[in-house]
Amino acid sequence: MPKFIFKLETLLRHRSHVERELQRDLATMQAEMNRLTQDLAAIQSRVDVAVGDLRDNRLTGRIDLHFLAAHRRYILATQRNAHAIAEEMAQFQRRADEARAALAEAAKQRKILEKLREKHKERWSVDQARREFAELDDIGTRLAFAGEVGPTSDDASGTSTQEHQS
Repeated sequence: MPKFIFKLETLLRHRSHVERELQRDLATMQAEMNRLTQDLAAIQSRVDVAVGDLRDNRLTGRIDLHFLAAHRRYILATQRNAHAIAEEMAQFQRRADEARAALAEAAKQRKILEKLREKHKERWSVDQARREFAELDDIGTRLAFAGEVGPTSDDASGTSTQEHQS
């Protein structure tokens, strides 16, 4: 039996490969977003510890203004760092959204080719079944014709021999 060959198989493999690459890119972006989220959480944790230490230990008794000024600078620097991370996260989010859209488009293009492949295979199968049926019908017709030709010649010779005997 002949084998089904899809002429666009290389294009389908290419589109699948592109889709896998886009999935990897998106996963990399998501990993980076997770890292940035963890960095932001770590900054928030450090700020919470520093503010808690200030409230619990530094605001009783004699107040050290140099420490308060240093603490304020630390908080401002940490906030700037947090804002920079938040901006970076926003950029990654936009890129991730673009990557998701590209991935969805790549998946759509691959699925279109897969459906086209399925339709071609179905048509091929129907055509193969039709050809096999035609071959079997031809064989059956030949056998039937051969069967009719054989007995007819026997009947004709049998009839003629009976006529000669009478």
